[in-house]
Amino acid sequence: MPEAGAGVDGRTASGWEGVLEAFARAQAPDPGAAQLTVHHRGRVVVDAWTTGRPDGSQAHGPDSVGVLMSVTKGMVAVCVHLLSERGELDPDAPVARYWPEYAVRGKERTTVADLLTHSAGLPSFGEAPGDVDTADLLDRPGCVARLAGARPVWQPGTACQYHALTYGHLAGEVVRRITGKPVGEFFAAEIAAPLGLDLWIGLPQREEHRFVPQHSHAPPPTQEAITPALRAVGLGPGDRLTRSLLASFTELSAVTAAFGTREGRAAEIPAAGGIGNARSLSRLYAAVIGHVDGVRLLSPLTVERARAPRTDHLPPPAPLVRPADADPGRFGLGFELPRRGLPMLGEGSFGHAGAGGRLGMAHPGSGLAVGYTCTRMSWTGTGPDPRWVPWTRAIHEAAATTRGG
Repeated sequence: MPEAGAGVDGRTASGWEGVLEAFARAQAPDPGAAQLTVHHRGRVVVDAWTTGRPDGSQAHGPDSVGVLMSVTKGMVAVCVHLLSERGELDPDAPVARYWPEYAVRGKERTTVADLLTHSAGLPSFGEAPGDVDTADLLDRPGCVARLAGARPVWQPGTACQYHALTYGHLAGEVVRRITGKPVGEFFAAEIAAPLGLDLWIGLPQREEHRFVPQHSHAPPPTQEAITPALRAVGLGPGDRLTRSLLASFTELSAVTAAFGTREGRAAEIPAAGGIGNARSLSRLYAAVIGHVDGVRLLSPLTVERARAPRTDHLPPPAPLVRPADADPGRFGLGFELPRRGLPMLGEGSFGHAGAGGRLGMAHPGSGLAVGYTCTRMSWTGTGPDPRWVPWTRAIHEAAATTRGG
């Protein structure tokens, strides 16, 4: 195998060497650490990682684990679809069938699908910035109780707006009501254990020595910077939607900071608190679309239902106005779908990205599954993360040349 470049190590199957070389090029200007793993038809064809000590103290390698941010949402979605496949959950049923306390204050007809498609009308825990603090956000039962008693900001099912943190506790509580287990515990027992995954929703103490922290040289904009942007799309400072969206931003910022502490990493935050590595992300998605060492998580029919577009027809909640050049999120049942800023592996792909550049995804038609992790959080604004582009192109090229092999 040719030398991939300084600071990068790994292995590839024959015909996939170009992906490793592309990964090295993509990471060359990045001072952080990263991992990339690719499965093709159930077998590992690329396993790559950067070497060294990106934060100046802690070594990074293929077994290192880090925060996955919203990649965690895809992990939760797999749990939901596993229960659906077993006949224990109907995504189109009212949430109240599984969680009776939820059916109050305009949420009586909310469906599980509404929770999975960011159309439940509850983008934040508090009604305004400062309503909840970090301790509140690390308290799973407290978060669940807040959501159960909340009044939606818009009529559920009529509009789509990203639920950055609330998604996890909404979908996770449905899993808990059906199984009796918090979603992190269910994921560990029913998905991670059979596949031998190093993925957790709440990092066990015994795995702390493997954790490499995230960092950001270009942090996301402040609340003060976001407010004028909200006004530009029709939201006034006193509008209830404005207050909720700003609260969502401050809540996510608080949780992101908390991941720098043991308490934050141990908490079950099923929208953003997943911790793991690229090997396990790729293996997870490979087992969703096919067999991996004899294990397949979901049937082809369930996968098709999970990745069918569910939000393309939904507008943003009023009075929010979507600019003509906007690139809104596209969702199936719990998974993100390809768009301009998140091309994944092209049409037919599904998965979930995480703030700062993490990505887990699959393309059933080509048998591809990919996991990418990074310690430096990149904020690209529009368009895909530039670190994805070289190796995504190389994956397509390698898959095309090995088709039928």
